[in-house]
Formats: sequence, C-alpha cells, structure tokens
Amino acid sequence: MFPKPVRVRRAAHVLALTGAGLALALGAAIAHAHHAFSAEFDADQPIELKGVVTKAKWVNPHSWLYFDVKGADGSETNWGVEFGAPFALQERGLTKAVLPPGTPVTVKGYRSKNGGPFGYAVTVSLQDGRTFQTGGAQDSPAAAANVPAAR
Repeated sequence: MFPKPVRVRRAAHVLALTGAGLALALGAAIAHAHHAFSAEFDADQPIELKGVVTKAKWVNPHSWLYFDVKGADGSETNWGVEFGAPFALQERGLTKAVLPPGTPVTVKGYRSKNGGPFGYAVTVSLQDGRTFQTGGAQDSPAAAANVPAAR
C-alpha cells in the first residue's frame, strides 16, 4: 500500500485525467453535431429573394434572418435564412441594428434540402446599395466568393 500523500496525489492525477478526457469527448461531440452546409442546403438550388425583414436573431453558432417574400399571386411567405456567427458578421460590418423589422432586403444563397421556405444566405443587400457577406460555412459553394465588406 502507498503512503497517504502518494494516494492523494494519485487520486488527484486520476481525477484530472478523467476530467480532461470528458472535456475532450464533449468537445468532439459538439464539433460532430455542428452540421456541414451540404447536410442541410442544396448547392443546385440557388435562390435570390426580395422581401421585408420581420425578425433577426443574433445567436451562436448561427444567426438567422426572417423576412416576408411576396409571391406572384400576392401571397406572402415568411422565409428564414441562416447566417454565420454574430462575431463574424460584426467583423463584416453587419449587426442586428442594420436589419430592423421593416427593412427591405435582397438575399442570395441556397435553398434548404427539405424544400421549405428556409435557406443559407451568402449575401444580403440593402436598398442603400450596401451588400454584406453573411455565410460562414467553409464547404458552401460561395465560400470562395469575394464579397467586400459594405461601405
């Protein structure tokens, strides 16, 4: 049997290793749960939608923009498009304050695979001429697009 100080150190060492292992496992699970562009969105279905903002949600890991789009028959459909992370958007000059409800927008991106009124936004343009890059997925077709920050 080991003397008491050795047993305490050994127990602390085992506890530290167990904690580190759990932290690594949790990090791997979170990273695995984060979806890829191709899992939810269809690169063969580009969209360009004009509408009016109803809500903007600045949340991690992805922000969302909701806006009403008028159909040819006059009916309105509320669309939701995924943006990148709030911090990345802010670095590009896009904040929630830029997109209050009632703001007319043009969104370019890709439709969701489920066919509903959802998509992945690559850019959002305002009536004043500013265009913001909104995507963050590295495997999206537009990841290499060079959209300058708005001025």
